[in-house]
Amino acid sequence: MIKALEKDLADNFDIHFNDHALLDEAFTQASYVNEHPNQGLKFYERIEFLGDAVLQIIVSEYLFKRYPDMSQGKLTRLRAAMVCEASFSEFAKECRFDQYIRLGKGEELSGARERSSLLCDIFESFVGALYLDQGRPVVEKFVRTVIFPKLDQGKFDHVIDNKTALQEYLQRHGDVAIEYRLLSEEGPENDITFKVEVIADGKVLATGMGHSKKTAEQDAAKAALSDIRAK
Repeated sequence: MIKALEKDLADNFDIHFNDHALLDEAFTQASYVNEHPNQGLKFYERIEFLGDAVLQIIVSEYLFKRYPDMSQGKLTRLRAAMVCEASFSEFAKECRFDQYIRLGKGEELSGARERSSLLCDIFESFVGALYLDQGRPVVEKFVRTVIFPKLDQGKFDHVIDNKTALQEYLQRHGDVAIEYRLLSEEGPENDITFKVEVIADGKVLATGMGHSKKTAEQDAAKAALSDIRAK
């Protein structure tokens, strides 16, 4: 099983472990160790502790640099959305880590391989093992491949408002002039619908509607992001 994992890591991420025992430990649950008491095995929890800390600092630094004008509160909420059980378990499945966990028979039968909390633990323990084996630069490369592209794909837009998300996407490589222009106001005074267009460097990207100018602008930004990502 571990040999297959090593091949997956090499093929998909160009990662080649030096200390294979670290990789074994990172993917071994306590239930497996308990069923093989004479093999001198270790399970993942200590390495998971380290991996969690490594991920926290790498993601924090990336967000701090990427969003220079974002408040501390918003940075904290965004990091919390990225560094959490739901996200890490999803990343673990995308990396096919669920296939390589060494479980005891009872845990296997109970469906532990699909358990979100376990998948999260394994993702963190893998990162901890990778950090111990090859250092921070290799971990950063892995994280930039697996986690950070999700920002551009809109996975965390519920944390970053759409206007901020659009601004950050458009200004990744330099300043872009972004403008929201009111096109119309329709309906009775107590139920007005605003129509707004968003413009970047003179080019209309999308239009949006809402019962306030702010919601119409958010709608326009959301539509622009959707169009950009569809191309």
